[in-house]
Amino acid sequence: MNDVRRTPHRRRSTVALLLLAPLVGEFLLGNTPISDFGSLFMYLPLYGCGALLVRESARHTGRGWPTMLLLGAAYGLFEEGPVDQMLWNPDYGGVPFGLVYAGTQVPLLGTSVALLQDVVSMHMVWSVCVPIALVEAFSRDPRRPWLGRPGLGVTAVVFALGSFGLAALQYAYNDEFMASPWQWTVAVVLIAALVAAAFLVDRVPLPRPLVRAAEAPTPWWTGCAAFALTSAYWGGQSLLRDHVSDWLVVVFWFLLAAAAVTLGIRWSHGPAWGATHRVSVAVGALLTYVWVGFTHASDMGVPLRVALVGNVVLGAGALVLAAAAVRSVHRDR
Repeated sequence: MNDVRRTPHRRRSTVALLLLAPLVGEFLLGNTPISDFGSLFMYLPLYGCGALLVRESARHTGRGWPTMLLLGAAYGLFEEGPVDQMLWNPDYGGVPFGLVYAGTQVPLLGTSVALLQDVVSMHMVWSVCVPIALVEAFSRDPRRPWLGRPGLGVTAVVFALGSFGLAALQYAYNDEFMASPWQWTVAVVLIAALVAAAFLVDRVPLPRPLVRAAEAPTPWWTGCAAFALTSAYWGGQSLLRDHVSDWLVVVFWFLLAAAAVTLGIRWSHGPAWGATHRVSVAVGALLTYVWVGFTHASDMGVPLRVALVGNVVLGAGALVLAAAAVRSVHRDR
C-alpha cells in the first residue's frame, strides 16, 4: 500500500473533492436548483465521500483510471439502485420513469437498459471521474493517496451512514416504494461484478489491436474530442429518443462508449500522453454539463429565473475551474 504523502495541500484536495462531486453531479447538471444550495451538505456523504472512496481505493492499491472508471460505474448503480431505487420505481419523484424507459425494459434485469446506461454515464463520468481529475490537476503527485487508513475508514463510515439516511428519506418520499427481491439481487450482482472488475482490470490482457499505441493529438484536440463525445451522448438522447426506436438509442450509446474506450486506450498508450491530456478530457466533459444544465434544469421543472441564475453562476464557476486546472497542470508538469 502506498504511503500517504503528507503535504499541506492534502487536506485541501480532500475537501475540494468532497465539495466538487455534488456541485458537478447535482447542481451544474441542473438536477438541484441553486435556490436549494443548502442541500449541498446533504449530498456530501453520498457524492463527496463516494468519489473520495473511489479515488483513494484506486490510489492506495497503486491503480489508476481504469479502476476508477469501473468503480464510478459501480457507484452509479449503487446510488440509483439500493439508495434511492430510481432504477426500479416507475414513478420515482413523480416522474413517470416507467413510461419514459418502457421501450427498453428487460424483465430479467428488472429495469431498463437505457436507464442503466444513463445512470452509469452520468455518475461514472460526471459525479466521480471528472471531479477527481480536476482536483488531481492541482496535486503535485496525483498518484499518491490523500488519506491514511483511519481517514479512509472514517470516509467509508460516513458514506455508509449517509447512504442509509438518504435511502430512508427516499423510501418515505416515494410512498414507501420497495423493489422486489429479484431486482435487489440483480443490482448487488452487477455492483459486485463491477467492483471485482475494477481491481482485476490491470491483470487482464487487452487485444493487441486495441492497445496498439496511436499518437495522441494535442491536449486541445483531446479536450475537443471529449466534449464532442459527451455532447453527442446528451444531444443524441434529446434528438433521437422521440424519432427512432428506443433500442436504436441504446445502440447509439454503445457506439459512443466503444469510440471513447478505443480512443482512450490507444491514445493513453502513446508516448506523448500525459497529465495535460487527462485534465483536457475532464475539462471537455465538464463543459458539456455547462450547456446541458441550461436545458436540463427546465426539464426538471425549475422556474426559469432560478434556472438561469444557477446556470450562469455555476457555469461561470466551471469555466474558471477549468482554466485554473489547465493552468496548474501546465505550470507544474
